[in-house]
Amino acid sequence: MVMEFHNHPSGDPTPSRADIDMTKTIVETARPLGITVHDHIIIGKDGHASLKGLRLI
Repeated sequence: MVMEFHNHPSGDPTPSRADIDMTKTIVETARPLGITVHDHIIIGKDGHASLKGLRLI
């Protein structure tokens, strides 16, 4: 099981295109190895964003 976290220094937790693409690459690479990425959470100044919650993974 893998959970990925990082922060955005700008304070805005909205996932960037690079965040989404990188996460999809990790998910696709990990799958054949039997590793499941459960979520990628981005922390911002006033909150957080979950790629799973946003249905991006």
